[in-house]
Amino acid sequence: MTIQINIQLPNDVFSALRTNPETFVQEMRLAAAIKWYEIGTLSQSKAAEIAGVSRHQFLEALHRYNVSPFQVTPEELAQELARD
Repeated sequence: MTIQINIQLPNDVFSALRTNPETFVQEMRLAAAIKWYEIGTLSQSKAAEIAGVSRHQFLEALHRYNVSPFQVTPEELAQELARD
């Protein structure tokens, strides 16, 4: 099941971003999924699903947006390693 959401934007948004509505929607889905992944709300697989891309493509997008694919901080990782 899918749900359609309508968002009203001024026409000049697309020319300012040098894109068309379809590309804008794809990029908006990707940007939202990346942000939600970054703040720990979503897993990689769920974020990729929301973005409408494969997990591999999502990982590539994380790199383009300069977002770490890891959801743990270096400190948390060090603590985990110290426990073992």
